[in-house]
Amino acid sequence: MQRIYLDYSATTPVDKRVLNAMMPYFREKFGNASSIHETGRDAKEALENAREQIARIIRAAPSEIFFTGGGTESDNWALTGYCLNNKSKGNRIVTVNTEHHAVLNTCKFLESQGFEVTYLPVEPDGTIDCNKLNEAITSETLIVSIMHINNEIGTIHDISRIGEITKEKGVVFHSDAVQSFGKIPIDVSATPVDMLSISAHKIYGPKGIGALYIRKGTNTGKFMHGGSHERNQRSGTENVAAAVGFGAAAEICKTEMEQESKFLLELRSYFLEKLKKKIPETRLNGVEESRLPGNLNVSFKDADGESVLLSLDLHGISASSGAACESGSIEQSHVIEALNQPPEYSQSSIRFTLGRWTTRSEIDTTVSVLVDIVERVRSLEEDFA
Repeated sequence: MQRIYLDYSATTPVDKRVLNAMMPYFREKFGNASSIHETGRDAKEALENAREQIARIIRAAPSEIFFTGGGTESDNWALTGYCLNNKSKGNRIVTVNTEHHAVLNTCKFLESQGFEVTYLPVEPDGTIDCNKLNEAITSETLIVSIMHINNEIGTIHDISRIGEITKEKGVVFHSDAVQSFGKIPIDVSATPVDMLSISAHKIYGPKGIGALYIRKGTNTGKFMHGGSHERNQRSGTENVAAAVGFGAAAEICKTEMEQESKFLLELRSYFLEKLKKKIPETRLNGVEESRLPGNLNVSFKDADGESVLLSLDLHGISASSGAACESGSIEQSHVIEALNQPPEYSQSSIRFTLGRWTTRSEIDTTVSVLVDIVERVRSLEEDFA
């Protein structure tokens, strides 16, 4: 059975062009980037070229890009690094209750270290009231951490406006941009964001590598101790092959972003239109306009989401009910819960995320399968009501 993959926000397959760029650095150019001989210098050159490719896509200086093991590590470094190294300036953090758990759980850790955290609510469509953000920032606030695009419902937050508020208040602004990097434009030269977390495997690059943009002058301190790697900020032998792949993936996105966004937006609109036409009482979670082009998170009234998801899997269709890091959890998504939906919708959310190789034929098949699944699940729930 040929599977249909509609979970591109969880991870993406490595683009063949990315893999081709990486391959020489596993064997022929395998040097340690810290070695001073020619083999090491070749690796160092490749590492710095990748850093430049990533910096260009967000208009940062290459010296402001630090490689990490992924988005979660970047979030941890941004929050713990800044807070622990600047606690003399204040002890408060402001974030949003729909953040990724890499941020939420880091904030919980920092609470155990004596910091106070304000968790802002979202509006029913998943957006942020910037007036509430403005009111939440006090003289004791050290940092505001708000993601650029929500990983579950695809809502795009206005980081330019958020950055203006934090700049006016004199506090540092970190944004988890794992879902937006390479998919929609980001310009740190024009947007007052001080730190930005990004990851390779969401943009058809390899897993296990990410980066943290740290604006020059932002004191995050050392995140890992050891050698002088990453300008003495994060020790450990650099994963050159993965960095090369990250850089190649970023370069492809820079070239193809506009065209790909248009393609995904048209495909998502087609998908939503068919769902609403074929399945009564289908509800879109989040806003329709200011949304990641390939994200479609919907709820089917009175249809248990877990049952729908498992049935899709049996039919060879990969989707999700939320963040991949929370798979296995039987609890309702904290993001959907924050939207305060009616109970007949709140337990039935399914996230479909489209990507570079999604086809209209796959969407047609998925809708056809969903019609039968939702009808069956609803009838079973009626029988047990």
